[in-house]
Amino acid sequence: MAKIISISKVCLILCFVGVVSAQLSNSDFYSISCPNALSTIKAVVDSAVETEARMGASLLRLQFHDCFVQGCDASVLLDDTSSFTGEKTAGPNAGSLRGFDVIDTIKSQLENLCPNVVSCADIVVVAARDSVVKLGGPSWAVQLGRRDSTDANLNSANTDLPGPDTDLSGLIAAFDNKGFTAKEMVALSGAHTIGQARCLFFRNRINNEDNIDPTFATSLQANCPTTGGDDNLSPIDTTTPNTFDNAYYQNLQNKKGLFHSDQQLFNGGSTDDDVDQYSSDPSSFATDFANAMIKMGNLDPLTGTNGQIRVNCRAIN
Repeated sequence: MAKIISISKVCLILCFVGVVSAQLSNSDFYSISCPNALSTIKAVVDSAVETEARMGASLLRLQFHDCFVQGCDASVLLDDTSSFTGEKTAGPNAGSLRGFDVIDTIKSQLENLCPNVVSCADIVVVAARDSVVKLGGPSWAVQLGRRDSTDANLNSANTDLPGPDTDLSGLIAAFDNKGFTAKEMVALSGAHTIGQARCLFFRNRINNEDNIDPTFATSLQANCPTTGGDDNLSPIDTTTPNTFDNAYYQNLQNKKGLFHSDQQLFNGGSTDDDVDQYSSDPSSFATDFANAMIKMGNLDPLTGTNGQIRVNCRAIN
């Protein structure tokens, strides 16, 4: 910092401009190059969520699964080819990650409006925000200017994304590795206030764990037998499954977390107080969730001349 202060004002200004140009910009990034970009994304997202409320959770999840693997670069959208292996077959993604067709629709419309301008990576983070808003949750100012990767990382997708059987220490470590505090992890876990889960991922909990409300467990066993029915679905938040609110935390207080990882947040450990706070103070949850989503969207983006603007989100140009 001392070296920067000692240089001339002219160089200081130029250096400052250079630093800013390599960072994300505010939400008017496309105001000249593609003025209808954000309204187009919102219209497609609103329509998709109106058709199927679950899609809102799927689009939100796409941001998490993209940004946690080599940053917010749309690598998660890339399809496998004979010479390229993407991230879609990773354990946390295969058979459960959804919403790719909605992203395709958005991209197609934007390519017609303003070719080669709006990145798939930006589409993912804006669509996640718009999904939350559509389901009654908070809004936030999405920073823009990401570019798309020309590679993917299957190994990181398998190791960096915590699963539904993760213990509290593992959750804290996984988020800490991406620069998040334990409290930010608890706030982001509130994304489970919407969406559905496959029986495969909560069967063990409802049959073998004791920190679960017995009536709740029995109600789930009817649709999730001990064998078979792996793909049978249950809302993650059975109270208000299609509304983005703080009921998820109230469920945890009542031992009604669907995943083992959910209930770990309120199980006599270090994050119990955070759950109590978000359960009793919905505005606090909304604020902290929005801020954590902004932070997630800023994970290692490609900017400037790095990466590319994919014409098709599923394939490298």
